[in-house]
This record gives sequence, structure tokens and C-alpha cells, in this order.
Amino acid sequence: MKNRIFFSFIVFCFLFTVVVSKAFYIQVVNKQRLLNYAKSQFIREVKEYPNRGNILDRNGSPLAINVHVYNIFTIPKNKDAAFYRELKKLSQVVPELTFPKLKSLVQKRNKYTWLARKLRLSESQLAKMKKLDGIFLESHSERVYPNKELMAQTLGFVGVDNTGLAGIEFSMNKELKGTHRVVKYIRDAKGRPIKYETKSSDLVATDIHLALDKDVQGALESYLQDSVDYHKAYRGGAAVMDAETGEIVAIANYPTYDPNKAAGSPQENRKLAFVTDPFEPGSIFKTITIASALEHNVAKPETKFFCEGGKMKVQNHWVSEAESHEKFEWLTVGDILKFSSNVGTTKIAFALKYPKLRDTLDKFHFAQKTGIEVKGESKGIVPYKAKDKVRPLSLSNTSFGQGIATTAIQMLRSYAVIANGGYLVKPTLLKQEKSQLVPENRIISQKTSEHITKMLVNAVNDGTGTTAIIPHYEIAGKTGTAQRVSPRGGYDGYIASFVGFPVNVNKKFVVMAYIDHPTANGYYGGVAAAPIVKKITQYILYKKKDFAQFAKYDEKSNKVNMDTVKSQQSSTQKVFAPGYMPNFIGLDKSSAVQMAQDRSISVELNGFGVVTKQSVPAGTPLAGNSNLRLQFEAPTYVE
Repeated sequence: MKNRIFFSFIVFCFLFTVVVSKAFYIQVVNKQRLLNYAKSQFIREVKEYPNRGNILDRNGSPLAINVHVYNIFTIPKNKDAAFYRELKKLSQVVPELTFPKLKSLVQKRNKYTWLARKLRLSESQLAKMKKLDGIFLESHSERVYPNKELMAQTLGFVGVDNTGLAGIEFSMNKELKGTHRVVKYIRDAKGRPIKYETKSSDLVATDIHLALDKDVQGALESYLQDSVDYHKAYRGGAAVMDAETGEIVAIANYPTYDPNKAAGSPQENRKLAFVTDPFEPGSIFKTITIASALEHNVAKPETKFFCEGGKMKVQNHWVSEAESHEKFEWLTVGDILKFSSNVGTTKIAFALKYPKLRDTLDKFHFAQKTGIEVKGESKGIVPYKAKDKVRPLSLSNTSFGQGIATTAIQMLRSYAVIANGGYLVKPTLLKQEKSQLVPENRIISQKTSEHITKMLVNAVNDGTGTTAIIPHYEIAGKTGTAQRVSPRGGYDGYIASFVGFPVNVNKKFVVMAYIDHPTANGYYGGVAAAPIVKKITQYILYKKKDFAQFAKYDEKSNKVNMDTVKSQQSSTQKVFAPGYMPNFIGLDKSSAVQMAQDRSISVELNGFGVVTKQSVPAGTPLAGNSNLRLQFEAPTYVE
């Protein structure tokens, strides 16, 4: 009896296993069939993004925008007469897509087939195409940079899939691109192609407002290009930084490129070398050494050092002045900076010692990235740590900017510390207008800042930087002429530099320019770089309205300056009666727009600076001439 029950149980288990296995097999087979069926019905899947966010300057002027383009495709199934009638209708809506061309594209195809890509279509064309059966549209946005080369290295560019590949387009790609949705094309039960869309996310692409000012940027790029060309240099760079907020108002390198045609441009021209490429700073670094000596109470501005008649032996090497005829003996600390004495700076460094100098370099964040919103930033090189035993010759070289490497953005930031009263601020390309002058950012005392500023003013007025003098303004600044490291090793040529800022203003800003490997018309910082800083600073200070809050100046002095500028731009303004076209020549944008609005004139603005041309002559009756084009150009100044 027990054997029979046991046998029955075994049989039951066997039959149960067979039934379950078969059911599982059927389920797997059916699932695979469903997957195969679904795969057979699937045609195409596309990720669609919202329009890429715009990039705007600090005043809302467009720098990177989108233009709608469309891809057109079909999914041939039954290529009957009705299908070809739709193709004929398409050729009538979009004449460049001729019927023979469309027919040849689909004749040997039964899968989805591109008919055209990246077409710009009018609203009328779109409306007609949406009525066509079996013709599908995919909307895309094409990136356009309306100002072409302007700010190109900062803006960067996008690839074929509208993804940022350089500059702000790359570093802020997530915000600019937004969140995608999935669009699928599948066949219905009758084999007809249908479109299926996922639900859109609430997240959309974000517009980016930069701190850069398009007008100041345009002036800066123009002055920089002129200098690079005049000195037949390899490259140059320049930038303007708000010393209180850290905002970069303008920044560029030249040569540059057109981001609308990025693929055909040299890669070297696309990078923002002002941020990415370190170099030996040379004499502009002496300011940091002297600031360190003042901070550590090693010296005072009036402390004198014997400068050995212009030549000093350190180990087995002679440290000499930039010019052999300079036979300095006793110089104060202020005079050492004013005359840019290598021997004097070495003497200060020897009194200071390396650990204290390195302490100051760390506070200024040398050998650290600034964190500016550009990929590829270099942190520079400071070869010795505070605890290292540094040889006298190495300390000497470091004190006047040789044997170390900094980026231009680091040097610009370090002079902002002097300009703003002792605070280290973070450079930013994004508009924020919030002061960074908070206690935790102070790295040197107000007293040290004031002493260094006075020394730098003397360096411009009576020292190596006289080419940066601007009438009626106090300009502080320092020249630099550093040996240029050759890619092949050793040194090859020079890098001329100048960093400066106006002192008697209520909102501090710093300007830096450098010329890399000038080969003609002089190579010193005072000759090749200081004039660029002068022109840029002058442009900002003399601007009538856009930057009126930027500078606090004596009204009488400024009137003299502005009258000088105006005399170069236009003749005396003649006032025309209402009903006649006024004279816009010599006006800035704000004034021109206001005058146009007062006369109900529709105006188109081109360029930057002040008006140099108007399409309708002044004095012309306004009847039938209410549309006006104004051409702006950067003002020129009388030296």
C-alpha cells in the first residue's frame, strides 16, 4: 500500500513538472514572439530637445540663438499612385525638392527614408506639409552666432547634434540643452506608420546671461587685433574684470574664429588662451613680491635697498636690469617697483625669504585654478613648496616672475586684489552683480593695498608705464616683458604684458593685455601691451551712459574728454525741426534710440560705439522715411 502511494506521488510530480515546463516554454516563446513582433513594428526612435537656451550679454543682446530647421522623411509601404501624389504635393510646397529627385530617393526603399535635412521652412510651408499623408517632419534648432567672431572663444560652439563642444556652450551644456522627450515611430495593426510621443518634462532649456558687455568686447577685440597685427605677433590676449563682483566684462584672444564655421578653423584659435595657457609672467609679478614684503613687515614703501649699480652676482649667475644702462644704487621699495628693478626685487625677496613669499602666493591662489566657467583652465606652476629649501638663484628668479608659470586670468585676479582693497574674488563669466568684498575673502590689508596702488600710479606716471596715462584719471599699472618659453625648449622671444586700473573711480575694474612673441615695432610691455590697456580703459571711462555708473569722474574733466572724442566723430550737431530726420552722427546707442523713439522713427542698429553713418540723411522730411539704419563704430581718441 505504501509503495503504491509513493509511486503515485512520483507520477504526480513528474506530470506536474511536465505541465509547468510546457507552460513556461509557451510563455517564453510567446514573449519572444511578442518582442519580435514589436521589433518588426518599430521603425524609428528620436530624442527631441527643446530649443537650446539662448546666450545673452549683460544687457540682453543675443550672442547665441536658434533658427528652426526641419528634417523631412517618409516611410514607404505601398508605393501606389496615392503615395506619389503626396510626393508631387511636397515638391510643389518645397520647390527645391523636385519630384524626380523625391521619386529616386524612395524607389528602392521600404524603410524610413530621408527626403531632406536641415531645411528652413516658412509658416505657410509648414501648414501645407502637415496635411500631407505619409510625410513626416522633425523639428530641430540650428545654432547661430549673429556676431560671428565676437566672443567666439568664450561662447564656444555646438556639434551636429546641438551639443556644446567648447566654451560656455560646453561648460553649461546641461542648462542650455534642457530635458528631452522620446518620439517613436511604429506601425499600427494595418502596418501604417504612426507617431508616438512620451510626455514632456517640466524642465526646459535655460537662457544664460553672461557678464560680458558686447560693446566693450567689440572695442577690446578691435584694439587687440590692431596691436597683434602691428607688432606681427603670434598671438595676444586681453580682458576686463570688475574688481568687486569678479564679473568678466570682456575677454578675448586673437587670432580667433567664426563659431558658425568652427569646423574649418584652426584648433589653436578656438581656445581661450587667456585662461588655458600658462606663461612666465615676468615683471608684472614683482607687485606680488613687494605686496608680500609689506604684508610680512619686512619692508615699508620708503625702505631703501642697494641695487648694486645694476648688476648682482647670485651663485654663479649675474642678475642684471632689463636695460644695461640702468645703474641703480639706493632705491626705495616704491622706486624698485616704479623702475622695475630686477636687482632691487631680488634684494627684497632675500630679506623676505621663500616661506613668507610662498605664504602670499598661496593666499593669492597661484598654482590653483580660478574656477572660471571655461573647461581646460590651467592652474599654472609654482615649483617649490613653503618647506622646500629654495636656492638663492631660484628665489631671485621667482621674485620677478621667471621660473614660475601663471595664466593671464590669475594675474588679472591678483591685480583686482590690489584695486579692490585687498579681497580675492572669483572671476566669473556669468552676470551676477553681487559684491565679493566680504571679510572671509580679504587676503591683504587695506593699508598694503593703498601702498601698492600708490606705487603703481607712480610706475605709470614716472616709470615704465607712461604709455598708459589717461588725461584727468589716475591710472595704476605695471609693465612686464618676460622671456617666452619655446615649445622646443629654452627661450624664444618675449611676452609683453601690462595690467592696470583707474584709481579715482567709484566702481573698480582691472584691465590686462599681453602680446605673445611680438616681432616688429618693439616688444616691451610699455610699447606693445600698455597702449591696449589704455585704449580699453579710456573707452570704458568715456562711455556716456551705458557705463556711467562704472566710473566716478570730475564732470569738468570728463567734458573735456568727451568733447575731444566727439570732435573726432562728427561735426557740430545741427538741430532739425519736428518732421525732419535728425542728425544721429556721434550719438551713443542709448541717446540714438531715445531720439528715434521721440520722433517715432523705426531704427535698426548695427555695430557698437557711436553713430558714424545713418541711412537717411539728416534734414530729410520724415514722410515716407521713417525707417532708419544706424551704423555704430568704436570712437577714436586724441592722445
